[in-house]
Formats: sequence, structure tokens, C-alpha cells
Amino acid sequence: MGEKRHPGPVGHPLTVADVLALPVLAAGEPRVVTGLDHIGRPVRWVHITELTDPASFLKGGELVLTTGMPLPDDPTAVRRYVDELSAVGAAALVIELVRRYHRPPDALVDACRTRGLPLVTLAKDVNFLEVTQVVHTLILGNQADAMRRTQRVHEAFTALTLRGAGPQDVLRAAAEMCGRTVVLESLVHRALLCEPLGAATEAALTDWEQRSRATPPADRTGLFGPEGWLVAPVEYQGEDWGRVVMLPGPPGPPSTSGTSGTSASEVFGPEDVTVLERTAMALTIARLTHPTSWERTAHRNALRDLVEQRHRSPADARARVAALGLPTERARFVAVLADVPAQEDTVRAETRIAEELGPTGAQALVGRLAPTRLGVLLALRPSGPWRQAVERLSRTARDAVPGTTMSVGSPASDLADVARSFREAARVAEATEPGQPLPPDRSFHERSDIGLRRLLFALRDDPRVQDYAERQLGPLLDHDARHGTDLLATLRGYLDAAGNKTVAARAGGLSRETVYQRLRTIERLLGRDLESGGQRTEVHVALHALDALHGR
Repeated sequence: MGEKRHPGPVGHPLTVADVLALPVLAAGEPRVVTGLDHIGRPVRWVHITELTDPASFLKGGELVLTTGMPLPDDPTAVRRYVDELSAVGAAALVIELVRRYHRPPDALVDACRTRGLPLVTLAKDVNFLEVTQVVHTLILGNQADAMRRTQRVHEAFTALTLRGAGPQDVLRAAAEMCGRTVVLESLVHRALLCEPLGAATEAALTDWEQRSRATPPADRTGLFGPEGWLVAPVEYQGEDWGRVVMLPGPPGPPSTSGTSGTSASEVFGPEDVTVLERTAMALTIARLTHPTSWERTAHRNALRDLVEQRHRSPADARARVAALGLPTERARFVAVLADVPAQEDTVRAETRIAEELGPTGAQALVGRLAPTRLGVLLALRPSGPWRQAVERLSRTARDAVPGTTMSVGSPASDLADVARSFREAARVAEATEPGQPLPPDRSFHERSDIGLRRLLFALRDDPRVQDYAERQLGPLLDHDARHGTDLLATLRGYLDAAGNKTVAARAGGLSRETVYQRLRTIERLLGRDLESGGQRTEVHVALHALDALHGR
């Protein structure tokens, strides 16, 4: 089905600004005197009136056209006239300055400005009947288009549900339909998923918890909070689980007038509400069909993006991580990798680590990075003892899954350095052989543990290391294979004894003469002088490389 399964950005009702831009009204040279910030209001109908009390015939959303002939002279009556229009929800008042007035009365301007009612003047004569016909035709056409678009919205979400789409797919579809940023958050105000369409993640998620708590919970879809968020609750098994939020922003199709400055309540249209309601419904169903913890999935995705540096900017990364509850300021970050013996152990280790971290008050992201590898990003106080925190984490993981190997990178003082810390931890893990012994007071491996033997073990798949070992020791290995000798063992004993032939003979249970004879043969085969410290070191490194290649 590809991209065709989603309709384009949903349409919005005809606005005051759109009507003023129509040629039939533009010919009258309209000028917005008051309420410029509100000309994004939708126009439901056009009403021509020469009555002193037109509000009694209105239902809200009308563009009121008048020549000004019936307008009262008394300022109190003018205020009452405007108050009634505003109370009923008129979209705007358009007055023609041709017959009675050549400039709008001050009392009318003051009253409209006080009530926030857009007052538009026309400098030239306009055929009000023609305006009505044009606008009503557009409105009826828009309503028919809106019905078709709403049907496509329902069909798109039905298709998503039937194919078992996950929460990320559902949110992406909603953002594409409306051309706005959509966020899924949990009951504790953690932003688990964000589709920042047309905006940066930083702009959408900065100070998320504070802003979210200022937006009260509700059991219905509606406009809430100081920023005018469009919010719909998401349930799980009949209980509130979280909510999906659509942030105000530029609507998909731009206004034909090009005028900006609408309030949040005027930005969202009925179709936005429909999309968000269907989004909440699809997420509720997805929550039942995808029982895996969405919180864990959010941690996993954020962690992978940090490790692979997939964020658009460091600011975006900080905003996203902070929205998940991890401190990003005045913190020290430590990257830890947990390698479990088998793939089926990963979920158990991930769950156990997450459960154990909660009661300790430690703040961390925990997620699977590979089939048998977990990543943990600890956020600690700058002055806190990071080794103790890693030690507790390591013992928890090893208790949950015996045989787990823990590797840690050096601490990072900024979130931007976290990828570097994870790379270090990965290098430590690569250099750690299975069952590698640890100091008695430590249950994790760190960079300082990487000596020559570990370095060569980490590089064992590099053809250059393999070539070096073969060039240095190949003739000796070939000789042992052809003649059934064990000169390699003699060489190993000699090198382990730091070139002391007497110690090597005693360790190998051989006579000194035998050791001397074998060493001469080894020097002839390898073309090396084992009395030379430099050449002996080269052969010793090759022997360690050979051990690494054989997994020793």
C-alpha cells in the first residue's frame, strides 16, 4: 500500500482571512481595524443584516455584513450591539464605509477592540448578495470535501489497526494527516514517542514534564492548558494509561490570504479532532495487541539513537532524553554494556535491571542494543561515586542472568559524549574473553583492563593481526605439524621465563642441553635471534596473537 494508505494533511474551515482574500470582497479594499489576531476564526456562514439586534438571528461563526445604516449613535447601544455579536460567537463584523460612514465610529472600534471581535471596513461598494453566494458555495464545497477527508481518515486508521500497526506507525500517520507535531505520553508525563513534523524535537519536547503538568488531564478530547494543546486520553484495559497530544502549529494547508497570527483555539479544526480521536482509539487497540512495555521501547529507541548519533542536533537529543525523565544538566553519564549468554536471557536481564534501578532512585535508560546485548545509560550526580553505581548494576545483572559480562566506558560530562562512552564500553567488551577473570573487588570490566593480550584478542579478526602471527610463527607451526614436534611449547616456556633458559628447562621438565638445542632449531626456522630483546618481543607478541586467534 505504501504511502497511499494515508491521506494528505486534513483541510480546515474557511476563515475570516480566507474570505477577505476572495476577489468579491478584495474589490472593496478591506482593512482589518481590530482583531487582527483573530482573523483565523472559521466562517460557518455569511449573514447580511441592517437590524439593530442581529445577534438574535445568529448561531455563531457568521461573518456579519452591514452598511452601517442601522448602527445606533449612542456609544452604550454600540457596545451592547458588539457585546451581543461577540457573545453569540460571530466570526467578524464587516462594515461598508460608503453610505452612512466614511470612517468607522470610535465607539464601534473601541467596543470591537475590547471584545476581540475582528472589525473589517470596506472602502468601496461591494455586492453583499454576491459575497453570500460565493462564500456559501465555498463553505458547502468544503463541507463535502471535509466529509470525504474524514472518511479517508477513518479508512486509514482502520487499515493501520487491521495490520497490527505499532504506536510509532500510528503517531506518524496522525502527524502526516494534520501536518502537526504529535506526542504520546504516559500518566507520569513521560513523552514516550514524538513525531515532530515540521518542527525540531527540541521545540516540541523542551521542559515537557513542566508544560504537560500545566495541562490538566481530561476524560475527553479537547483543547486544554495554557498552550492550547489538543489532547485525547489513551486507555488500557478500561483504565487511563496516558494521552496523545497534538501541539498547535502552522496547519497543513496555508491560508489563502497568507495572514498569520491565529490563536491555538483557531488553529485546530474539526478534522484535527477526528484524527486525534482515531489516533487515541488506534493506540488503545495497539496497547492490547502489543503487550511489550512501551516505556521500555521508548528507552530502547532513545538509547539506540544516542549510541548511533541519529539525532538532528545535540539540543534535540537533550530534549528527548529529558522528556523521558533523565536529567541532562549537571549530570555525569556512564555507559554500561551487559552481554548475556543467550538471546532468550535478554528480556529477563532488561526487566530485572529496570526493576532494580527504580527503588534505588538511580536514573537511567535501559534497552536492548543487540540480540544478546543490553545498554544502560546511568545519569549520576557529578560528584557521585560512579564505580559504586556500576558495581550495583553489574551485580544485579549477573544475579539475574549468571554468566553476564559487564563492560563500562569512561564517564561523560555531557550527553553529546555518550556515544563515545558507549564506543569505549564496546571496545572493552570486544577485548574481554568469555570467563575473563576480574579483580576480587569488581564485577565489571573497564578500559584499564585492556592490556596486550586483551588488545590482540579484540583485534583477532583483523587480517593484519592474522598475517603478522603467520609471518612470525608460520614456519615453526609447519615444522611441528610435519615432524610431530612441540617446539612451540618450548618457545612459549622460554618467552614466559623472560629468556631464562634454566627456568624454562625446569618448567618444561627438560634438560638445559635439550632446551639449548631446541632454541637453536627455533631460531633457524624463524630466522630470529632470541638473544635480541627486540626480536624476542616481536615473537612474543606474535605468540599472544596466535593465542587470541585460537580463542585462548
